[in-house]
Amino acid sequence: MAAVARRMGFPESACSQIALAVDEALCNVIRHGYDSATDRPIWLRLWPEAGNGLRIMIEDEAKQVDPEKIQSRDLEDIRPGGLGVHIMHEVMDSVEFVRREGGVGMRLTMVKTPAARVGDDRDE
Repeated sequence: MAAVARRMGFPESACSQIALAVDEALCNVIRHGYDSATDRPIWLRLWPEAGNGLRIMIEDEAKQVDPEKIQSRDLEDIRPGGLGVHIMHEVMDSVEFVRREGGVGMRLTMVKTPAARVGDDRDE
């Protein structure tokens, strides 16, 4: 994921952030959607957005949940885990969870826009 973002011209710190957001999303699908089963399908699609942005779509056949209930735990609750959704919202410009049609699975769409690149990388 980071290599794709790098080829699209994102600075190194944004490449790492995008890869982290995708990793958190995939871990959540496996852990929560599939109850830790590792042999279930997950589809990952990505494509350029207008103006050199990046759109990432992750779909699964896991149990559906109310998108309104998908949220991070309270940041004051200090313990391992439970921050994947928070991380996705922090590093991506748009994060949207929806139920897939047919009553099976979820679709997560995340977007990183070029506007977020300006001043985004202090290590280059």
